[in-house]
Amino acid sequence: MSADVTFRNGDKVPALGMGTWNMGDSAARRAEEVASLRAGIELGLRVIDTAEMYGNGRSESLVGEAIAGLRDRIFLVTKVLPSNASRKGVARACRDSLRRLGTDHIDLYLLHWRGSVPLSETVEAFETLRDEGLIGRWGVSNFDVSDMTELERAAGGDQCVANQILYSLEHRGVEFDLLDRDRENQVVTMAYSPIGQGGDLLRHEALATVAKRHKTSSGDATPAQIALAWVLRRPGVIAIPKASSGAHLRQNAAAVEIRLSDDDLAVLDKAFPPPSRRVPLEMI
Repeated sequence: MSADVTFRNGDKVPALGMGTWNMGDSAARRAEEVASLRAGIELGLRVIDTAEMYGNGRSESLVGEAIAGLRDRIFLVTKVLPSNASRKGVARACRDSLRRLGTDHIDLYLLHWRGSVPLSETVEAFETLRDEGLIGRWGVSNFDVSDMTELERAAGGDQCVANQILYSLEHRGVEFDLLDRDRENQVVTMAYSPIGQGGDLLRHEALATVAKRHKTSSGDATPAQIALAWVLRRPGVIAIPKASSGAHLRQNAAAVEIRLSDDDLAVLDKAFPPPSRRVPLEMI
């Protein structure tokens, strides 16, 4: 497995997890998606990420089915919509998520993105859930530097342990300031869509060039495995690619075997240059 990532309270999880965006929407694919998540658990991919927004709860229900009987092996992450981020809204949304997930606690509960509810109110609601034992810890998603600064100024805001953001070869803007800032403040980065969405990234010649230099236990390295290994190279980052089939899941898991050389990184930097100035946080 990949190296562990450690939260500020000492909890450790593998750096490679599983995302579930767009999973649970197809009844025809449900059995395969459940089997994929269970296969990932068997391979040691403990982190499973979902959200109440995904399929209006269908993703959470799918995850609940997949982790039934395996809950003690899972680090479970889900997210609350900003429209539910008030004191009463958070309390209700969390309990709804718990019901769909078939569990009595969530390991990491995130605010999906910023909305109109004051951060201080959402933080208070999160802290109440933690006091009640319904969540283990809390964090945010899609927060830029200014958002994190404001959060930390709110009462209890320094208890944030994670920031889930878009990070991949295509989206490197966060390298200019946000990644280092969060790490210095003991905030774990969770990278969503680490291998892109639509395939454009994976068709790039640079990824094919680097892939030809590597092999994994699943065979010749693929562009997707190189893209994933590139994200996993950074300490303190958890990558949560989606894998809705067993074959795709096994390929993702094998990416942790790849160690990119300086020459590999130079090829990728030329094709996907690191940021030279600050850019606004990107979201999808």
